[in-house]
Amino acid sequence: MNALLVDDERLARTELRRLLKAHPEVEIIGEAANANEAERRIRDTHPDLLFLDIQMPGRNGFELLASLEKPPRVIFTTAYDEYAFRAFEFSAVDYLLKPIEAPRLAHALQRLQESAAEAPSRAPDTTRRLGEDDQVLLRDGDNCWFVKMRDIRLFESEGNYTRVFFADNRPLLPRSLNTLEERLDPHIFFRANRQHIINLRCVEKIEPWFSGGLLVQLSGGAKIEMSRRQGQRFRELMSL
Repeated sequence: MNALLVDDERLARTELRRLLKAHPEVEIIGEAANANEAERRIRDTHPDLLFLDIQMPGRNGFELLASLEKPPRVIFTTAYDEYAFRAFEFSAVDYLLKPIEAPRLAHALQRLQESAAEAPSRAPDTTRRLGEDDQVLLRDGDNCWFVKMRDIRLFESEGNYTRVFFADNRPLLPRSLNTLEERLDPHIFFRANRQHIINLRCVEKIEPWFSGGLLVQLSGGAKIEMSRRQGQRFRELMSL
């Protein structure tokens, strides 16, 4: 597996190289000291894996990933544990705190092998439906999040953009609701009306509504109206 080391600290890259000598299955094909250099090297060398720092001069690691159309698999390497909670509760592969310890690196590479066995193709399939166990990178301005699809409770249309609701966050994506719907598993994400797609796992309460429709309450408190037609589809989908 070909790997690119991305870190603005030369000593950190040198130490990681030393640790990786114990793992001949990983071939280091280059290094980069910032996001711009890394983006060029990724384009030229097509690595299978990034060992990626987060805090770097210029763009950070999250912003680098957001700029890539088809990012490689990633193992984050950082001195800041705050990012694990804020933006990477479930990483694409793993999240290593500096100074990196050899057993911890070995565990991360084991996780990498397991994920590769489940999804052997390096390039993501952009036509495949996204299920609840899939993870996506969302970006809104300077903020980036890695989010499990199961944690997204609601998509709300705002013209040609879509507001995504998860935890206490509501980033706005530059994609229409119709475009996003094509990528979502219809057994999990239901088109409640023209403006909303809901996560069926997040439904907490259902009430009768006007003209035979339904009023659905989601975790987090949002209430979504369904027409009679969509309400009937919802009942059929949710019944035994």
